[in-house]
Amino acid sequence: MQDFIGLGVVGNFAKHLEQAGEAHSFINMKHIEKDAPKGLFPFYLPNDPSYLGRDCMDNEVMVLPDDLSLRAQAEPEIALECEITYNDKHLVESITPHYFMAFNDGSIRNFPAKRLSAKKNFSRASKGMGAKLPIDRFVYGGVCNDFSIASFLTREGQTHVYGENSKLVKYEYFYDKLMDWIVEMLNTQRDTGVLEDLQEILRAHNYPSKLLIAIGATPYMPFAQEHFLQQGDTITIIVYNHRRYSFDKILEMTASNTLLQASLADTSIIQQKVLLENIN
Repeated sequence: MQDFIGLGVVGNFAKHLEQAGEAHSFINMKHIEKDAPKGLFPFYLPNDPSYLGRDCMDNEVMVLPDDLSLRAQAEPEIALECEITYNDKHLVESITPHYFMAFNDGSIRNFPAKRLSAKKNFSRASKGMGAKLPIDRFVYGGVCNDFSIASFLTREGQTHVYGENSKLVKYEYFYDKLMDWIVEMLNTQRDTGVLEDLQEILRAHNYPSKLLIAIGATPYMPFAQEHFLQQGDTITIIVYNHRRYSFDKILEMTASNTLLQASLADTSIIQQKVLLENIN
């Protein structure tokens, strides 16, 4: 992660912002399209002196804040590993995705923070990332057409569906539309409301060429809406080829704790044990 900046997309799946209690933060923002994402936030900036400089990635555990009043949820989503190119005026010219993967953009819901990013990098292990899957071409008809994302929470021996099982092409913005929008945001998003000035972030970090971008969380299923994470839970997020595997089979293997042992091809998997630990 030392070579990457980490950014997240706000509101790229219908219903998620409302379920997460974040919709009010963007009520006054005007967008051309009703369901357009709302902006980008940083969750990791290497060597940054703030909390954003903390490497928050761990694929085996998710560490909660030790303040028991803070309520955390996993955020199952897709992340893209991308290359950034700039023009001679240091404006972003293009974003090229090379890999996609499962991602957990864990978030604190009730932390009274000025910035959305302060709810994201809250411990040494607030994030998780699955194995990288190569992208042949990031356009309709490419490899991503064949993949879905599913997520589960196992508590006290019972496995519950956590996020909505969703095809990747169900994202509001995907393929060229998403890449063009990210380029626009990197060049135009200013310090406003809960979001940061992205041109300033790029400048301060010497115009990085590598970007890990989490492109938005799936809507929550009823169990996830009604239950926040607690010590002892296990979060499982899987990106899988839905032409090879059925959702029922993925659920069955998760519930029987055989998913990781199965060594499935065409999958990217995160399985994190939820822990309570002092983050200072």
